[in-house]
Amino acid sequence: MGDVPPPRVEGFIALPGGRRLGFAEFGPAGGRPVLWFHGTPGARRQVAPVVREAAEQHGVRIITLERPGIGASTPHLYDRLVDWAADVEHVVDQLGIERFAVVGLSGGGPYVLACVHQMPDRVVSGAVLGGVAPTRGPDAAEGGPPALTARFGSLLYGLRHPLGSALGTMVRVLAPVASSGFDLVVKVFPESDRRVLSDPGNKAMFIDDLVRGNRRYFHAVMYDLVLFGRHWGFSPRDITVPVHFWHGDADSIVPVRHGEHMASIVPGADLQVRPGDSHLGNLTAAAEVFDSLLSHWPPDGDRHDTGNGQYGTDPPSATTT
Repeated sequence: MGDVPPPRVEGFIALPGGRRLGFAEFGPAGGRPVLWFHGTPGARRQVAPVVREAAEQHGVRIITLERPGIGASTPHLYDRLVDWAADVEHVVDQLGIERFAVVGLSGGGPYVLACVHQMPDRVVSGAVLGGVAPTRGPDAAEGGPPALTARFGSLLYGLRHPLGSALGTMVRVLAPVASSGFDLVVKVFPESDRRVLSDPGNKAMFIDDLVRGNRRYFHAVMYDLVLFGRHWGFSPRDITVPVHFWHGDADSIVPVRHGEHMASIVPGADLQVRPGDSHLGNLTAAAEVFDSLLSHWPPDGDRHDTGNGQYGTDPPSATTT
C-alpha cells in the first residue's frame, strides 16, 4: 500500500459553546468551494483519488467536514439531523465562504439535504451519492438496512457510548494489521464495491482516513445511526435548491429504490442510476458530479472566496455527549 498524499490543509473550526469540527481541504485554494460530507463510517480524509483529481481539473476547492465524534470533531449528539446545518453555517462563516455546493456520500447524504433545506440562499446545489433516505414520517422510504435504525432507535441511543468506544478500540487494535484486515473485509463486499476498494489508491485512502479519524473518537458512527432512526426535522419535499442523486442499481446497503424515492419527493431533483454499481461505485462519477454542481453556479461565480478564516490544528480531547 502506497502513501496517501495529505490534504492541502487540515485542522478544526471552533464552534460556539466550545465544540469543534474537524476539516480538511483538497484542490485549488481559489476554486469554487464544495463541502464534502463523508460516509458512515468516515472522517475528513475520505476523499478518493479520483475525486481529488477531478477537483483539480474542475477548479473545485473541496472542504471535508467531520461530523461530531470523529477525528478532530468534539463528540456531540444533535437533537435532530437538521441541527447539523447550523454548525455548517458557522464553519463557512469562519472560512469566509459565502456561496458553496455540498456533496454527501452514503450516510453523508441526509446532511446534504439538511444544508440545502436550511440555507437556500447560500447553497448553490447539492449532490447525494448512494444516500440514506428518511426512516420516519410521511417521507420515509420502505425496507432496506436503513429502516433498522428506526426499529432499534432506543437501543442504539442507549448503547451509543459503549458501542462507539468499542468500535474505536477495535480499529486501534487492528491498526497495525490494517492492510491485511482490510483485504479480508473487502471479500464480503459485492463485486462492484470490491473493485473500488481493491484499487491501491482507494485502499490507502480508506485505511488512512479510518485510522487517523479514530485517533480521538469513533462515536460519530453511532450518532449517525441514532439520527437516521429519528425524524430529520425537515421535509425534503420543501427543498428549493437543485439536488442531483446518483445511485447504483446493485446497491445492497442502501437499495436503489431509496434513491428513486428521494428523487421523486425532492422538487426538481434528478437521479442518475448506475448500472451494475453497488454502494461505492458512485465515487467514480466524480467528474460528472462536479459538472452538475458547477452548472448551477451563479453568474459571478468566477469570484471565489479564498477562505482566510481562523482555524486550529491541535484539538484537545473532550467528553462524549
